[in-house]
Amino acid sequence: MYEPIRTKSVHTPADHAEDFPRHTREEELDIQLAGHLAALLAVTDELEFGEAGDRIAEQIARLRGAPPARHAGASKAPAPALHRRAHALAGRALVVAASRADTAVAILAAERMDAHAAAAPASAADSSAPSRLVGAL
Repeated sequence: MYEPIRTKSVHTPADHAEDFPRHTREEELDIQLAGHLAALLAVTDELEFGEAGDRIAEQIARLRGAPPARHAGASKAPAPALHRRAHALAGRALVVAASRADTAVAILAAERMDAHAAAAPASAADSSAPSRLVGAL
């Protein structure tokens, strides 16, 4: 009634599974956290927060084993947008840091979130663009 399967299943492990690089969960979290911090560092450098950038760079160097490349390329984005972006990136870093129980990065990320949350309304007042809540009439 049923014809037997003649080909290998797609669920069968590869013959040479050891040829593919594998990372542990901790290594994957380190890679992800370093990426979030590197993005936060780029925005922090653009906002010219030197001391904060140095602290972020120290944590990236600890995670990657090498200091990050730093380039203060200006995106010409308005300061409120940069602060919102930095706040979101710090939040992502905080989530990953909490997941891997990295207290130093979690504290740093929370401090950066607070700093950017405090700076965003001040710089938004300087902006000529009106602020509008999503979903507001």
